[in-house]
Amino acid sequence: MMPFQIVTVWIRGLLSILFLALGPYLIYQWYRHAHVMQERTPVGETRSAGSTTFPAAQAAPVRQYDRVFAPDWGLNRQTALLAAGVLMFLWAIPKGKALNIRRLMRRPGPDEPHSLRTGEVRRITRPDGSELRVEMYGPADAPPVVLTHGWGLDSDEWYYVKQSMHDFRLIVWDLPGLGLSKEPDNHDFSLENLARDLDAVITSAAGDRPVVLVGHSIGGMISLTHCKLFPEAMGPRVSGLVLVNTTYTNPLHTMSMAGLKTALQKPLVEPLLHLTIWLAPLVRVMNWLSYQNGSAHSSTERSGFSGRETRGQLDFVAAYTPRTPPAVAARGIFGMLRYDATQVLRTISIPTLIITGDKDTTCKPEASEYMRAEIPGAQLVTLFPAKHEGLLEHHADFSKAVHAFVLSCAKGGIPNQPPSGTPA
Repeated sequence: MMPFQIVTVWIRGLLSILFLALGPYLIYQWYRHAHVMQERTPVGETRSAGSTTFPAAQAAPVRQYDRVFAPDWGLNRQTALLAAGVLMFLWAIPKGKALNIRRLMRRPGPDEPHSLRTGEVRRITRPDGSELRVEMYGPADAPPVVLTHGWGLDSDEWYYVKQSMHDFRLIVWDLPGLGLSKEPDNHDFSLENLARDLDAVITSAAGDRPVVLVGHSIGGMISLTHCKLFPEAMGPRVSGLVLVNTTYTNPLHTMSMAGLKTALQKPLVEPLLHLTIWLAPLVRVMNWLSYQNGSAHSSTERSGFSGRETRGQLDFVAAYTPRTPPAVAARGIFGMLRYDATQVLRTISIPTLIITGDKDTTCKPEASEYMRAEIPGAQLVTLFPAKHEGLLEHHADFSKAVHAFVLSCAKGGIPNQPPSGTPA
């Protein structure tokens, strides 16, 4: 999750609640207006007045009416009420996976991502009260690689990497408050605090062996912040960087429509973040509805994928919507809004591989191109067609590029002219 996506969270959540309530109301209004008052057909009954009996024809007329259901199926307001109510209700109702239209529109893949937590587990308690869950895969004496996932996700994001890079010591961890890690007691989700958490993971899981840092989205921001806070670690403790679909400054500045979104940071984005923290239980309900009715899948597809993702990949990312604690997500976004690593780029003295997607609107390719130009000797790989979750959509090409880079770092060299693009 990136800063401006908080607006999407509120829009789709409020629409889900609104349509869930308004749909049945409009159907009821149609049903009520579809009844008409119809006079009963007179019958030849008699009425009594005292002891005298009069024929019905001589008595004062008594008109009686019945409400009769008689809908008008023409092109009119009545039919429009019904159509609008049914469409709103069908859009908003929790359909579940079996009836999720957006999900069904995607083909199933041969190997769909899912939770894979079979590695050696270590837990790291931090001074701020957070507890980090770390998992390790692969031979203990193999070159270590520390992988930091994107915001709002967890270490399961590296499913395909775990499956393909068996010859390295993979160290994956859940960021505080996400996955199976506990959030800090002081709610400090600044990039500096997260970078210190990363340093603790490196120290605990890799010891004195130099690691390659791989970071996706906020994971890349944490890696760059680590370089800023621990410049002495570059070389002895960190032998290489892989920056995946990330940026060097406030993400609002490097998104699509950056000017507008930056202008809306103070009047719109930050108030919604505060509201998300205060009304976290309500946002949880909205997120659950969004996932169940498919609107989360729709927004996930627009921001994360190019249209070639599999059914399981789309559902895998969308499923984080109801699982991510809203207050944690909001506080982490506040941290991103105060992030800037522009000045550290030119000081990076270790091999760096930058991976981007040609259609990424969350961290535009221009941000990756700027980092390549600023970081001495940095190399750039562009996945295409790909957006923010290109590492899943093109997992084979992604793993191949990372594998070659890590292997070269382990041998003490810089990759020899890595590909500038990966074929679709």
